[in-house]
Amino acid sequence: MKRWLKAVCGAVMICMVLSLCGFAGDCAVVRDSVVRLHILANSDSDEDQALKLRVRDAVTAAGAGLLDGVTTREEAETRLQTALPQLIETAQQCVYEAGFSYPVTAELTTMYFGTRAYDSGTFPAGRYHAVRFSIGEARGKNWWCVMYPPLCVSASTDKAALSDVMSEDACKIVCDAPRYVVRFKVVEWFETIVEWLT
Repeated sequence: MKRWLKAVCGAVMICMVLSLCGFAGDCAVVRDSVVRLHILANSDSDEDQALKLRVRDAVTAAGAGLLDGVTTREEAETRLQTALPQLIETAQQCVYEAGFSYPVTAELTTMYFGTRAYDSGTFPAGRYHAVRFSIGEARGKNWWCVMYPPLCVSASTDKAALSDVMSEDACKIVCDAPRYVVRFKVVEWFETIVEWLT
């Protein structure tokens, strides 16, 4: 009886691991399909946090329409790279107009994000392509959204915007997140260990 119980437990564990591997693969598709916008405040002071939000508003307004008609992450990154000097100038001007002298820098990069919820869905933990803006010393709390597909713009925060750039399974993971909360946590633990090791 003991041997039979061990065999059943082993089979269940193998099924769980295989199921998680498939889910992790779908999560990788999600991560590879989007470009995130990440803005780091100078500090956690009320003034610097308010400034971060002003920069957010200026950058998202300047970027509205920038990615219209884009169908791949690579194409989005090409357009963003071209527009980056103008977006930096917009952010820097916003900082000056608010009465601060902090420098603003920005870059296209790949960086780690934990599992994050957004109005239109939940994105699994892992390394994402991102446009990262740093205000001053960039030691404050950050703000983020999904720049491609354009989920920073409230009019576009629907499932259709995601389904245009992701597989059906990957889109379900983002849009139907409550079904995947436990799996997200397991993937996040795994991704955190991988991130720590690398």
